[in-house]
Amino acid sequence: MLAASSDLFKCLFDYPLSFFPHLLTSKSTQTGGSTAVASGLGEGQRLLSRAKRGWVWNQMFVLEEFSGPDPILVGRLHTDLDVGSKNIKYVLAGEGAGTIFAINELTGDIHAMKRLDREEKAEYTLTAQVVNADTDEPLEPPSEFIIKVQDINDNPPQFIEGPYRASVPEMSPVGTPVTRVTATDADDPVYGNSAKLVYSILEGQPYFSVDPNSATIKIALHGMDREMREEYLVVIQAKDMGGHMGGLSGTTTVTITLTDINDNPPKFSKSLYEFIIPEDLPTGKMGGKVKANDRDIGENAKSTYSVIEGNDQGVFEIVTDPQTQEGLLRLKKPLDYESKRAYTLKVEATNVRFEPSSGGPFKDTATVKIVVEDADEPPVFSKPMYSLEVNENAPINTVIGTVNARDPDSTGSSVRYFIDRHTDLERQFNINVDDGKITLAKPLDRETDMWHNITVTATEVSNQISRAIVAIRVMDINDNAPEFATEYEAFLCENGKPGQVIQTVSAVDKDDPIQGHYFDYRLVPEMLNNPNFTIKNNQDNSISVLAKHDTFRRQKQEMYFLPIIVTDNGNPPMSSTNTLTIRVCGCSKDGIVQSCNVEAYVLPIGLSMGALIAILACIILLLVIVVLFVTLRRHKNEPLIIKDDEDVRENIIRYDDEGGGEEDTEAFDIATLQNPDGINGYLPRKDIKPDLQFMPRAGQHSGPNGVDVDEFINVRLHEADNDPTAPPYDSIQIYGYEGRGSIAGSLSSLETASSDSDQNYDYLREWGPRFRRLGELYSVGESDRET
Repeated sequence: MLAASSDLFKCLFDYPLSFFPHLLTSKSTQTGGSTAVASGLGEGQRLLSRAKRGWVWNQMFVLEEFSGPDPILVGRLHTDLDVGSKNIKYVLAGEGAGTIFAINELTGDIHAMKRLDREEKAEYTLTAQVVNADTDEPLEPPSEFIIKVQDINDNPPQFIEGPYRASVPEMSPVGTPVTRVTATDADDPVYGNSAKLVYSILEGQPYFSVDPNSATIKIALHGMDREMREEYLVVIQAKDMGGHMGGLSGTTTVTITLTDINDNPPKFSKSLYEFIIPEDLPTGKMGGKVKANDRDIGENAKSTYSVIEGNDQGVFEIVTDPQTQEGLLRLKKPLDYESKRAYTLKVEATNVRFEPSSGGPFKDTATVKIVVEDADEPPVFSKPMYSLEVNENAPINTVIGTVNARDPDSTGSSVRYFIDRHTDLERQFNINVDDGKITLAKPLDRETDMWHNITVTATEVSNQISRAIVAIRVMDINDNAPEFATEYEAFLCENGKPGQVIQTVSAVDKDDPIQGHYFDYRLVPEMLNNPNFTIKNNQDNSISVLAKHDTFRRQKQEMYFLPIIVTDNGNPPMSSTNTLTIRVCGCSKDGIVQSCNVEAYVLPIGLSMGALIAILACIILLLVIVVLFVTLRRHKNEPLIIKDDEDVRENIIRYDDEGGGEEDTEAFDIATLQNPDGINGYLPRKDIKPDLQFMPRAGQHSGPNGVDVDEFINVRLHEADNDPTAPPYDSIQIYGYEGRGSIAGSLSSLETASSDSDQNYDYLREWGPRFRRLGELYSVGESDRET
């Protein structure tokens, strides 16, 4: 603290001498004027020093952090003005003044009122001053000093990032680093040993060790095997004070997992596997499973399987199931019990991954014995597909070819042959069930079907079936005559020149000879001396028709017919006569046909066909307008009011007499008569609610198999006439039901045009019980008519 003048005070602090041993040797310095005395209290010792103005002393004061309920004296403040003066007081300002630190205004004693924690705040800057107790006027300049909190060992080490997890490969050598842990201590690292940490291992020996200074955990035991133990729990302790007695400590846990390396070979669960596989097992299907177990995990446990012996013919293959790591034995070729009944294979399992230090991948082998089980096999055709040929003019029952199949089983059962009629819907062919000879059943026509693809089945005693395709090609013969390629219609210009080509004609033939077609054209014999036309061979299976003169006129002859004979080169040759129609037409100077009708000459000069069509269209339009006009006028003269008897809005027929004739039938509901159950009793009407209830009357039946219609209608009329609840109009109903459940429909003759018939209906009795009653009715009618 620096004294500014003789009037300024000098501060005296009392503190334990053990804290500041250098103050024990401090000396007072005379500077003239007033002096300040600094005194320290400790075990009865006191340091008194009178310092004059200008004396400089240590402004840093150290106070140990503490905890406790009672205040602790930090120091004592004195000034020269305090000698005999009672009107001064001491004032403290700065960090923590009034809260953490308090000063006695009269004595100048400074106390720490609260717990001092270096980890929260390490030092405080305060200002002391002497003021007049009455006026608060400063008597000396303020003096600044620092109180530094000295650390004590009150914070234990802590592992902030714990608990830890680490891994290390199994079989790692001793000293291999696993992981490093870190502890922190909140105490002052530069003061004493409060923050000096030493690490040790509490749990985890003898497998692991820890470096006391760097806290690095290392492997401490040789040959640690994951398959024996995979996980370890290690407890690490950190202790301050350099590990000495009285230090504080903290702990953390480290979970260490041994990771897998490929240090175990695959091992088959059995040295010998035996499987029984039926000979009809399809290729690609599994016949058995083998499994090589590996104590490793993950990629280190994966193995591939292979057949290394006994599979010279390549009948089997073995693949790895990626999910179960099993070896699946599958067929690559079909088995044949008759040719080979057993196989002995040697299979090998090899690790996919291996450690370079191991000298190669781990392997294991096992023996697989396979017994082929006999199965009832279907017949085997000598060929999967047969190709046969037959001439289209072959006679019925001609043998086209033969198919052959055998029973591959050791029993050698006989085989029977059939044609699948789904492939021969026309039943064009037959086959001998015993020897497989295919014969012709119907005539062939190559021009209709050139190929017939049928399926032949072979069946043995056990009903095993095989199928083979038989393709039958129909060979062509010359059985079709050539004919014109199209229906030609030639046009000849009146002003044409002699020798002009009228039409080029070609022919087609449905046959298909191997050497190709060649057609010969000639006029019919009676047309050889034709004065009008001739033909010329174009050497390409076509001819040109030429005109011989230029005097053709439509008025003289409008159309000519030229018959031409076309012959092919078949054996024997076939020919046909085709007629070419030639029309004489009027043409332009350029030879373009304009009109081929004789009527064109009677048309007025200058009036074209288009103009004629326009005139006819106008005439038709005028006629339509006239008809519409007349129709509208006729409708306009009719009255708008409809007569009552012609009002279609009300479909009610009114009458006062008994029965209305044929018109009555449209105004009544015949639903009752159409219900066969209606004859069983009285059914009340539904249009009104009757006041009187009548007992139902039993219907009258003429017999067990029918209904007497006349009697039924009479009963209904009698009931209607005597029913007081019925409407005032008669309700005659026509019964239209003809039996119940008849599958033959109605056979009634009530609607026939004639009531008299000479037909004999006795045959109806022979049709069964459903028609017996109908026969009786008609028979009765005939007898009544005779009497």
